Amino acid sequence: MKVLLVSATEMEILPFLETKKEIDVLITGVGMPAAIYHLTHTLNHQQFDLVIQAGIAGTFDAGPKLAQVVVVERDLFADIGIEENAQFKTIFETGLANKNIFPFEDGWLVNPNDILKTSALDKVSAITINTISDRVKQIEMFNKLYHADIESMEGAALHYVCLHQKLAFLQLRSISNKVGIRDKSKWKIKEAVENLNHELKNLVELLYG
Repeated sequence: MKVLLVSATEMEILPFLETKKEIDVLITGVGMPAAIYHLTHTLNHQQFDLVIQAGIAGTFDAGPKLAQVVVVERDLFADIGIEENAQFKTIFETGLANKNIFPFEDGWLVNPNDILKTSALDKVSAITINTISDRVKQIEMFNKLYHADIESMEGAALHYVCLHQKLAFLQLRSISNKVGIRDKSKWKIKEAVENLNHELKNLVELLYG
């Protein structure tokens, strides 16, 4: 099996990289545009059986606990839409796009692959946003709209590209902070990265035997 490991930053997967495992690695940079471009470019020039995206994420109040590692069952582009009179509407609500035209299912980008179903890790819903914010109104708005468990800045890009490419994928996330909490003394980045890389090593060993 040929696997591509994708991450926004080297820091998030550094402990895994230090194990010198023979696996292709792509560091895309932060954000959806970088993730979509670099992942698409790589997949157009090389063939893979599976793409794993690994990184840290923020959790909503009802979501996973800090430093917990989860797999993402479904993701979406949360802040692509129109804001009028202080009210946000998605591109699906405005009729600019059909929420059930491939690769979307009711507006979501759902991972249909068996590798997700066989994972023992908790499965969550995620949203992907362009701007991480501590604005209470934005957090409440996204909670009301999507009822997601976690948020990141690249996850939906993975789902979107791999669904179009008809390629198996898995989004692995470790929780570093509560959404809206910008005081980093309350974050658990070190623990989140450690746990993420532990699960990543286990996954790769399972895949390669």
